Amino acid sequence: MRWVRWAATALGWAAVLAAAVGVLAHHLGSTITVLVVLASFAPFLMVCGVVGLVALACARRWVGTAVAAVVVVAAAWTQLPLYLGDRAQGGDPELTVMQANILFGQGDPEALVAQVRSRRVDVLTVNELTDGAIPRLGAAGLDEELPYRYLRPMEWGGGGTGIWSRHPITEETEHMGFVLNMVSVRVHEPEQRPFVAVAAHPLPPWPRPQTTTWSEEMGQVRDILQDLRGRGEPVIMGADLNATYDHAQFRALIGDGYSDAAEQSGAGVLRTYPADRWWPPVLGIDHILVTGAVAVNAEAVDLPGSDHRGVVAEIDLREPDDHSGSD
Repeated sequence: MRWVRWAATALGWAAVLAAAVGVLAHHLGSTITVLVVLASFAPFLMVCGVVGLVALACARRWVGTAVAAVVVVAAAWTQLPLYLGDRAQGGDPELTVMQANILFGQGDPEALVAQVRSRRVDVLTVNELTDGAIPRLGAAGLDEELPYRYLRPMEWGGGGTGIWSRHPITEETEHMGFVLNMVSVRVHEPEQRPFVAVAAHPLPPWPRPQTTTWSEEMGQVRDILQDLRGRGEPVIMGADLNATYDHAQFRALIGDGYSDAAEQSGAGVLRTYPADRWWPPVLGIDHILVTGAVAVNAEAVDLPGSDHRGVVAEIDLREPDDHSGSD
């Protein structure tokens, strides 16, 4: 019937428009709050393109079908790198890194330490670390597993940040100029190259209209990472960046020598937030970034008591010429 065809056409064009907005939001580096939020949900908007393609094809709107096909291809092109992976230089992992946001220090310390213990984590980066959380984590056994630490907690709120390590650390540094703390250390792992571990937590761009500050802090993180990379040693950062792969500001971090562990390992989107709802997490805002090393595996893990899931990555630290399979 004619009305069915018109309804399918209307649905199809609306869905294609939504997908096109998702593709556009992926590419824009805007600090306009609505566009930053749209970029967060860009993959969900892009999926609408498939609905539009089917609807327009069923309605026999061939021009619309062609437009929808172009939008679907453009959308797929933005997401494919997350699933293809780039581990050609990787061998067996020697290092396991975990990133955890513990919700104002309220995350279950026993559960966090159980993850560290079962996965044999070597470096743990923690966001939203409070003064009160430190003794609870110690009582749960974290200091026994990871005896070296550099912590910059806060009495309350989400600004505290810390790094625990299985191996000795030096060059403990607090990087100034951030609303929420950013720290780094140099880790000395026996029989491996020393590397720099970083923990960061840029200010979230919402719910308050603070997208400009968030974008500026992402730029500051990028500058610090580039300075650290200039030392010629591997750098590994665990962070709640309050940014997804579809934010241009995030992709700028991995545009000059850094890789996202999830993308490099082909793990796809590791959705970590929000983790305290009845529905599964929808946004991948917690990340592990590497340079001078290769992330072989990456996955999201549960952190009871927190509104985030954690991220764990297995990393090959060896020099590129030492990787298995290389000449």
